[in-house]
Amino acid sequence: MKKIAIVTGGSRGLGKDMALSLAKKNLDVLITYNNNETMAQETVAAIKELGGNAAALHLNMSDFNSLDAFVAAVKDTLNINFNATHFDYLINNAGMGKTVPFAEVTETIFDEFMNVHYKGVYFLTQKLVPIINEGGGIVNISSGTTRFANPGYSVYASMKGAIETLTKYFAKELGAKGIRANVVAPGPVETDFNGAAIRNNPQFKTMLSNMSPLGRVGNADDIGSVVAFLCNEDAKWINGQRIEVSGGINV
Repeated sequence: MKKIAIVTGGSRGLGKDMALSLAKKNLDVLITYNNNETMAQETVAAIKELGGNAAALHLNMSDFNSLDAFVAAVKDTLNINFNATHFDYLINNAGMGKTVPFAEVTETIFDEFMNVHYKGVYFLTQKLVPIINEGGGIVNISSGTTRFANPGYSVYASMKGAIETLTKYFAKELGAKGIRANVVAPGPVETDFNGAAIRNNPQFKTMLSNMSPLGRVGNADDIGSVVAFLCNEDAKWINGQRIEVSGGINV
């Protein structure tokens, strides 16, 4: 029986490439989207073209009260679309970006980042763990900005830092079920994240490229293959680790 992965925020950007990379590794994939169902269904169609099974569900990580209904929908979708009661890998990728100087961060902005990047991930994972198969895994997406400081990212990076600590506790406390937990921390990647800040600012992109020994910023397909590797038997002994995928920026 094929293994199943759930990729939150899997309709576009890094999440889409993660979903496609997983499908290329012969996994079926359930993705989530927040605003754009059309893009989600396009990703589902692309996975099916690769020979995999796929489905998409709506998930708003900033709405904590919606998590129980989402988990119920996951169970229904696993049953109806995948003929399954459990899944194997959870990739906590859904996120939001905003560059806000420390002095300008409001409580509203702080709470939104916390709900999406930490509280939502914490409790969504807690609610889904009972239906993760023994021997499965969790991959939490963090950021290179937990290692090097980037002005304007104080809220985003601190929440991602919390996720990195949380991942170690997942690895420790879920190990009895054979569930591994790891972090993938991308460096600067040219996507539409954070208002396509890199793509829309050639000078910023050049500056970041010059900071990498490889002379460029990342692309979405630099990240998805690493996530797919962690959701594979080849990575069965990797647990509780932070893997930075940044081309060696600020090495």
